[in-house]
Amino acid sequence: MSSTADFNEFNRNLIAEFRANDGKVGGMFANAPLMLLTSTGAKSGQERTSPLVYTTDGDRMVVIASKGGAPTHPDWYHNLVANPTATIELPGERFQVRARRAEGEERDRLYDAQAALMPNFAEYQQNTTRKIPLFILERVG
Repeated sequence: MSSTADFNEFNRNLIAEFRANDGKVGGMFANAPLMLLTSTGAKSGQERTSPLVYTTDGDRMVVIASKGGAPTHPDWYHNLVANPTATIELPGERFQVRARRAEGEERDRLYDAQAALMPNFAEYQQNTTRKIPLFILERVG
């Protein structure tokens, strides 16, 4: 992606495709487990939706704030830190979750498990000096 505008347009199109096709998308995410995370903006207070790949750990969902190995955290990371209650859309369901940042051994175990399934995540960690954060999302209620 050459610019933030291109990235935002890509995400808007992916979100529209996800919603129009009950979670089925084409392109680079065709066979990836994809969710839509709607978080509350840390600064704006406005709802923001981000398409994210995820894995599971029992009945919890795991998302990694990789931003493709960029040197900075994605916006949704800051949103979840400020406002840990968010909404998830999966094919056929929408529900609230509470996000918790995983640390230490738990973070490493979950990161390695996702990287084993999706090797890009191992590359992302190698491409940046920051320790890429990971969140555990647990259904509320």
